[in-house]
Amino acid sequence: MMNEELSVSAAMEEARQACLALSGKKGRKLRSCVVTFGCQMNARDSEKLRGILEEAGFEDTESEEEADFVLYNTCTVRENADQHVYGRLGILTGLKKKNPDLIVGLCGCMMQEEHVVAKIRKSYPVVDLIFGTHNLFTFPELLARILRERKRVIELWEGTDRIVEHLPVKRKYAFKSGVNIMFGCNNFCSYCIVPYVRGRERSRDAEEILNEIRSLASDGVREVMLLGQNVNSYGRTIEGSITFPELLEKVSGIDGIERIRFMTSHPKDLSDDLIEVIARHENICRHVHLPVQSGSSRILEKMNRHYTAEQYLALTQRIRDAVPDVSLTTDIIVGFPGETEEDFEETLSLIRKVKFDSAFTFLYSKRSGTPAAKWEDQVPEQEAHRRFDRLLETVSETAKEACARFEGRVMDVLVEEENKEPGFVSGRISQNITVHFPGDTGLIGKIVPVRLNVCKGFYYFGEMVR
Repeated sequence: MMNEELSVSAAMEEARQACLALSGKKGRKLRSCVVTFGCQMNARDSEKLRGILEEAGFEDTESEEEADFVLYNTCTVRENADQHVYGRLGILTGLKKKNPDLIVGLCGCMMQEEHVVAKIRKSYPVVDLIFGTHNLFTFPELLARILRERKRVIELWEGTDRIVEHLPVKRKYAFKSGVNIMFGCNNFCSYCIVPYVRGRERSRDAEEILNEIRSLASDGVREVMLLGQNVNSYGRTIEGSITFPELLEKVSGIDGIERIRFMTSHPKDLSDDLIEVIARHENICRHVHLPVQSGSSRILEKMNRHYTAEQYLALTQRIRDAVPDVSLTTDIIVGFPGETEEDFEETLSLIRKVKFDSAFTFLYSKRSGTPAAKWEDQVPEQEAHRRFDRLLETVSETAKEACARFEGRVMDVLVEEENKEPGFVSGRISQNITVHFPGDTGLIGKIVPVRLNVCKGFYYFGEMVR
């Protein structure tokens, strides 16, 4: 066991003792509520935070009103994510007036921005605890301090090269799990704050990853998602490490894992070796999320993406040639500084050519500290919104056509949850398309054959084949 893990273990015991003392005073278990904003990386971090809280003695709740400790795991990729957190803090201020013992914590990407922390220090006395992305593993120690001392605790690191293994985890789903294979990003796209708040790339040891997945499989997990800001560059920070295609090949051979997903792939690093591995193994899902961001090569250069629109189109064709039933999804930004009408039309043209199954579409959001935020050729807000509406129309049209190709086919669905419609459940096919069909909660976690009867654009209604 590494020194960091011994330190975490000792801090965990301190947190347990502090939680036990407070629980004794209240005559019940303390309740904690972790609220996640942002990406799959944040969702996985939140599972670790819940695991630490559970091991300390807290009982998990989804209700902020019932909680003794509320922790927001924040995102700062776009401005509206920041504003959402500030709005929720206003609500917690009211809750704390009713319950002065309530402890409020903030962590995650927002907390790595100095101006954000300065604003919270000054304007939000409701916040008791602040820590960031680089020192998540110190949460047991910080938790013990805040429970014992009841004084504001702020501990932020500018960066780290550490990876601490074997933190407690409380999974949201029994049958599927995210697995971090790396942390941070080295790409420095001109619009993106992630390298500044998540730090430089750090890859986990391959055997640690494989052992974690073997353990998950023995615990009933059937689907894993390998997580990283750019999974295709996995291993480059470890001398003698295996590549991402080689790691994926090894994961595919683990007994009990029936589905493997990964996210996110940077187009500049997606190799032919990776395409071959996907094509060769049926338990690697037929879905590649490949953010293009723009269909204009001129804008892509300004974004510092290191590929052209033509190279992206050639890559998607190679993927489709090798994996004919693959689902391609993407991210697209509209209104990037300097984007002209011609640039935007090139984006629409690329969408029509690729025919993505779905796309996450965003208005450009100026992020303080990134190169693009300083540029003077910002697109007028009204024009950006007009283009965004046209983008949504084009994506909707092409995605409906792309998704409809499975209509009438019987496909395996991993059932994930009970639907809001009584008597229905929902799940996903290998291509990551959602399917709703009649069924009960006993199907959750199972993979069942379903006939996809009606395509509704981005999802299907179907019926189980018995």
